[in-house]
Amino acid sequence: MKISIISVGKLKEKYLKQGIEEYTKRLGPYARTEILEVPDEKAPENLSEAQMEEVKQKEGERILSKISQDAYVITLEIEGKLLTSENLASHIDHLMTYGSSKIVFVIGGSLGISKDVQERSDYALSFSKMTFPHQMMRLMLLEQVYRAFRIIKNEPYHK
Repeated sequence: MKISIISVGKLKEKYLKQGIEEYTKRLGPYARTEILEVPDEKAPENLSEAQMEEVKQKEGERILSKISQDAYVITLEIEGKLLTSENLASHIDHLMTYGSSKIVFVIGGSLGISKDVQERSDYALSFSKMTFPHQMMRLMLLEQVYRAFRIIKNEPYHK
């Protein structure tokens, strides 16, 4: 199983990098894991609707260039489906058994993801109706993927 996380923007916070390294290491026995960063589009604070769509479109092109045709794509979206940890584990287990050996999670930039990326997505996942910093989502996602594998293997961790 290969898990890829494509995320917009560069991670700067040391504490997040350390957490991400820890969960990437923990995932080692279960899956090959890679994190791919694509540059965010520089934009002023006050954007028109058209400018926002243009920023998302440019970031979306960068994201799509990193996704192989045979990958199963899960986008993180506020309007996506809310799952429990057990449901996510079941979904990943089903993919491993009957679907793809490559799962790509996509974390968009501060404005979200483009329509093209949404159309390429096989599944829209939401962690909450709240908005989280996209840099922090990398760590939260890795922890949940690790938890999912522990649940799948019926190993202690998940309580």
